Amino acid sequence: MSGGASFVFAVPVRFADVDHAGIVYYPRFFHFFHLAFEELWRARMGPRAYVDLLDKDRVGFPAVKAECEFKAPLKFGDTAEIELSITRMGGKSITFAYHIYRAAEGDTPRTLAAVGSVVTAIVDLARFVAVPVPARVASMLADLLVAENPG
Repeated sequence: MSGGASFVFAVPVRFADVDHAGIVYYPRFFHFFHLAFEELWRARMGPRAYVDLLDKDRVGFPAVKAECEFKAPLKFGDTAEIELSITRMGGKSITFAYHIYRAAEGDTPRTLAAVGSVVTAIVDLARFVAVPVPARVASMLADLLVAENPG
């Protein structure tokens, strides 16, 4: 990541995450993105914050665009370190950026495994229409807003 704030969450690569080749099956990277997304709410606003937004406030964050570029494999037993930042906070959408690293272990250095992003719309779940980013959400995420790395 090119400097700036990020939220970091680490998760072990489990046997269920890998395919027959012994490496993380590509859709699992999107699962890792979402784990970091959920953990961000838990860490910053409390254990029920995200579910309360969904169930009580009826505000959701559906993905409208997702992409991932794979750089190096992750294997069962590795630790995936997921760095989450925000490259754009629009009026009714947020772009989350993710960098997934294989954690350093012994003589093996930390290695970039994947880079991705997910654009989420902010929606009223009762009507399923776009709504403004709630003020408390914008405030909670403000320090994670970084400039997109042009290179």
